Amino acid sequence: MKDKNKPTSLDIAHLAGVSQPTVSRALRDSPLVSKETRLKVQEIARDLNYKVDVNARNLRAQSTNTIALLIFEDDDGDAAFINPFFLSLLGSITRACASAGYDLLFSFQQLSQDWNAEYEDANKADGLIFLGYGDYTNYIKRIAKLDAQGAHFVTWGPVIKNQPGLFIGCDNVQGGFLAADHLLKAGHRRIAFLGDLSEKNPELEKRYQGYLKAHKEHGVAISKELIFSATSGEEQGYKAALNLLSSQHQFTAIACTSDLIAIGAIKALRASNLRVPSDVAVVGFDDIPIAEHISPSLTTVQQDTYEAGKVLVDSVVSLIKGQSVNSKLLPTRLMVRESCGTKK
Repeated sequence: MKDKNKPTSLDIAHLAGVSQPTVSRALRDSPLVSKETRLKVQEIARDLNYKVDVNARNLRAQSTNTIALLIFEDDDGDAAFINPFFLSLLGSITRACASAGYDLLFSFQQLSQDWNAEYEDANKADGLIFLGYGDYTNYIKRIAKLDAQGAHFVTWGPVIKNQPGLFIGCDNVQGGFLAADHLLKAGHRRIAFLGDLSEKNPELEKRYQGYLKAHKEHGVAISKELIFSATSGEEQGYKAALNLLSSQHQFTAIACTSDLIAIGAIKALRASNLRVPSDVAVVGFDDIPIAEHISPSLTTVQQDTYEAGKVLVDSVVSLIKGQSVNSKLLPTRLMVRESCGTKK
């Protein structure tokens, strides 16, 4: 018969003011828990004469040798559509998992689902990788809860000071700078910008910061009337470019925060009988596979999906093994192709 008076890890968690997973890690001397918290939890456990249930611990410690990759629906787009950039990243993550000796469990998710309970807590996976999560202001709250629970997870996204969880992402400021710097060096002085600058998309906002930095270094004033909002899709890029054209403001180039926006913008320019790049130069961001094969081929900022997949997998495996890991920014590279010409 179970002793109702026997102390549990929940009792320790309550007294220590931490989560139950944190108690479990502290009692195992995990480096994921601060020394101060470990000592506090261990002292409370001694005071309560708490004994670890070895059988339960062994059951929880069983490894699935599987990593779950969760891709989330984009609230602004077609639910059946996955950004081609994430498909490229999926291939890299698959290869990296195989090299690390892990199976990969792939799932298409909704933000309303209980991510951790369905995978790591249910012993379906040892760790989680998150991609394509939509509104940062919403998903960061869920990230914070998972982080407090001590879950093993890594997110591809913006690296922001003091944010909860572990994030791996590209240097978006550098990428935005490379795109605008290339256009400015080519002689363009009125460069339109298409992207979402809201707090929902800090990655795109950082690309705008790079755009601003390049203009400042070249001593060129920003033309705020050339900034138009667009999320990451092709249709949004098409509409934003039409709005730009309808504004009647003069411009000779467009910097876009995604390749899909750039492709949509090129379609809008063509529909208005403007040629790329002789009339308007266009730069994208991501270097999705189709970017090299459209006509004209798209000059774009490359996010290295091969390196990203490797770093994501290495990071979550390190967390699974109880090792300390820091968030990391990966460098970008400008891929110069046909869609950018020198201004005459």
